[in-house]
Amino acid sequence: MEHIINIKAVKKIYQLGDQEVHALAGVNLQIKANEYVAIMGPSGSGKSTLMNIIGCLDTPTFGEYWLNGNDVSRLASIRNKEIGFIFQTFNLLSRYNAVENVAVPLIYAGVERITRMELAKEALRQVGLGDRMDHKPNEMSGGQRQRVAIARALVNSPSIILADEPTGNLDSKTSTEIMRLLHELHQLGNTIVLVTHEEDIAQHAHRIIRLRDGIIEMDSAKEN
Repeated sequence: MEHIINIKAVKKIYQLGDQEVHALAGVNLQIKANEYVAIMGPSGSGKSTLMNIIGCLDTPTFGEYWLNGNDVSRLASIRNKEIGFIFQTFNLLSRYNAVENVAVPLIYAGVERITRMELAKEALRQVGLGDRMDHKPNEMSGGQRQRVAIARALVNSPSIILADEPTGNLDSKTSTEIMRLLHELHQLGNTIVLVTHEEDIAQHAHRIIRLRDGIIEMDSAKEN
């Protein structure tokens, strides 16, 4: 199976005044389609930087990143097409209802209104919110808001779903529900990359990558 994420000798150096900070010190990482991977590491390990590069929110100082066969450095529009984001803080628009929030990525993709509304409704049904389509974020629980965010991540049929601390603002019961939903999405064939500092959340993944001081310290697959 070919690699959907292929990161080669990636370094990221930030200039802070006259000081250089080496956030990533030569990372090689390959992830295949339909893998479920957790990225972990203490503060300052480089996991947030790696997440930003995987999500095309930042670019490497050195090295290469190929996403689904495309050289990311050559494609400015790749992020919206290839990656579905799930954020800890949901990042929903308060004035929009659930359907309108889910449809936002399709606006940027140039999908006509009737089609994007149907796709958004189908994504909401997929995450169990078929009865909450007209509700605005302040009319929903934290778990429901995160499900809207997951539907938004799915609506473009992206190559990967990138989840950044997806249970960070949720209680334990709701966290369990969200992780069960991510498991179901993985079972349906989605590639999931989960960034977390919580060991119990990482254990839901089938492969755990641990960073320290800008390098991959451990890369271990779990027995399914």
